[in-house]
Amino acid sequence: MNKYIYFIVGLLLLSCGKKLPVIEPSIVTEKTLHDTDDPAIWINPNDASKSIVFGTDKETEGAIYAFNLDGKIIKEKTIKGLKRPNNIDLEYGFQLNDSTKVDIIAFTERERQQIRLFSVPDMKPLDNGGFKVFEDVTEEGANLPMGIGLYKSPITKRVYAIVGRKTGPIEGYLYQYELVSDSLGVYSKLTRKFGQFSAKKEIEAIAVDDKNGIVYYSDEGHCIRKYYAEPSKGDEEISCFGGEYFKSDIEGIAIAHYPNKSFLIVSNQQAGTFNIFDLKTNTFIKELNLGTLETDGCDVTTESLGNKFPNGLFVSMNDEMNFFFHDLAKLKLLE
Repeated sequence: MNKYIYFIVGLLLLSCGKKLPVIEPSIVTEKTLHDTDDPAIWINPNDASKSIVFGTDKETEGAIYAFNLDGKIIKEKTIKGLKRPNNIDLEYGFQLNDSTKVDIIAFTERERQQIRLFSVPDMKPLDNGGFKVFEDVTEEGANLPMGIGLYKSPITKRVYAIVGRKTGPIEGYLYQYELVSDSLGVYSKLTRKFGQFSAKKEIEAIAVDDKNGIVYYSDEGHCIRKYYAEPSKGDEEISCFGGEYFKSDIEGIAIAHYPNKSFLIVSNQQAGTFNIFDLKTNTFIKELNLGTLETDGCDVTTESLGNKFPNGLFVSMNDEMNFFFHDLAKLKLLE
């Protein structure tokens, strides 16, 4: 089908309210204390069956929960005492010093107007309490971080945090910070301000395609926006697409790379479904019902995680204080 036929099919599905069959989750996690929001999958390089799924619990007395692949909370790796942690992302091989590389998670802590940085899997803070963001703004709500995506440049090997917020300007809505480690420790350095905003709702979900150097983010109620993640490639928007396939809010974004095909999986929040797009062409492919309610965030890996998830794993937030784990084969992306 060409893109125009896909467009008509999408509109017909939305208008007739057709109920898609539910693809049941393989695992439903234990509940968090408050309000789940966004997950990130860490793949254990020594034993993939012992990988960890991190998930935010978005509340004033919030936390970053760690789950094993059975969906059980790993108490000793859960970070508590946080002030409304919102979104989370993960990156591999951050150069901590001349001889040490570590995997890291970064997440926004909205009520403290900062981002946090921890090493994985030992869960040690690397940020001396947090890196402040949006320090130059005065507009109410414009200094409250929400979305975050980490980017490791294949060109320079530098690691960046791209951060969104509750509200902000029409231009330069996202701030990109380089995460720098030297003899004095780890700190963040503002690199650029970029990204358009429709001002219809807010921007929360951010996902970065390290392989191709592209950042995607959800301009809720409008479109999925696409930019270069590499600062040297400029701030011009590449594309604004997909808005016609969503009932209301465009939310969580996950990127699934296979050897010969890649996909963008995006939460159609109020419809309780996920829209699948071809990553290369931005073409809508299909809509899936995974049984979740009001999904904010999601994450995916196509790598085998042992016997429990031999085909890869898709994780999505569910509005009942938990997360759903789907064996990735259930989504039938390659069919």
